[in-house]
Amino acid sequence: MGSVHPPRFVRLEYTHPDAASTVVFAGKGITFDSGGLSLKPPKAMETMKADMSGAAAVLAAVQAIAELGPAVNVVGYLSIAENMPGGGAQRPSDVITIYGGKTVEVLNTDAEGRLVLADALARSEAERPSLLIDVATLTGAQTVALGNRTAGVMASDDSLAAEIADTAKRAGEAMWPMPLPEDLRKGLDSTVADIANVSGDRSGGMLVAGLFLREFVPAGVRWAHLDIAGPAYNDGGPYGYIAKGGTGAAVRTLVQIAADVAEGKLAGNPG
Repeated sequence: MGSVHPPRFVRLEYTHPDAASTVVFAGKGITFDSGGLSLKPPKAMETMKADMSGAAAVLAAVQAIAELGPAVNVVGYLSIAENMPGGGAQRPSDVITIYGGKTVEVLNTDAEGRLVLADALARSEAERPSLLIDVATLTGAQTVALGNRTAGVMASDDSLAAEIADTAKRAGEAMWPMPLPEDLRKGLDSTVADIANVSGDRSGGMLVAGLFLREFVPAGVRWAHLDIAGPAYNDGGPYGYIAKGGTGAAVRTLVQIAADVAEGKLAGNPG
C-alpha cells in the first residue's frame, strides 16, 4: 500500500491432455522489501531485491515443465508486490481481509510475505489441486535454524514433508523437513481478527510462519511450504553450480515434484 507500483496476482497454467491431477505452485514475489513501516535496518535491505525469489522460482519451474511435457496439470501463482513505507502504507494494528474472507491483524508490516501468499493459498481451491506447494523467502528464522544452503519444508503432514525433502535431494537441492508444533499456534491468536500475522514470542519463527500459512490452505488439500530465505540468494563465493547472487533455489525441486506427480510417485487427493 505504500508503494507507487501496484501489486499484481499472476496465474500461469500448463495443461496436458493425459493429466490425472493438478498441482498448484504459489510463489512470494515481494519485488523489494523495505519492511514497510516496520522498517528493516539498512544493512538488511541490501539483498531485498531477492525477496521475489519464490515467485521467480515458480515462473521458471512452470516454463521448464512446459518444455519437458510431463502428464500433469500445473498452475503457478505469483503474488507480486513491493513493500514500502509511505503515507498510504499499511500500519501495524491494521486488520485486513484475505481472499476468501478470513481477517488478519497486521502487527508487523515486515511479515508481509505470508499475507500475499495467504491470498494465493486460499485462491488455489478453485483449481481443485491434488497438491499445493508454496515457496518463499519467508523468514530470517529459517537461516538461523538451517543456515544459508538448506531450505525448510513444512507440510500438512509429516510424511509429505519427508517426501518433498527427498524429492529435493533427488533434484540436487538441500531441504530439511520441519514440524508444525500445535502449541505455537496460540501465539497467533488475535482479539480483533481471525488471526494475527506474527506471534509475540519470537521462538520458532519459521514454524510459526508455516502455521499461519496453514490457516489458508483449502480443506483436504495436501500442502507443503518451502522456506528458501537462506538458499535463494548467495552473497558469498560460488559453490557447486551456485553462482554469486540469485540462485534459482527450489526450481529444480518444483520441476521434480511435477514429474513425480505425473509418474504417480507423490500421492494426493484426486484433482
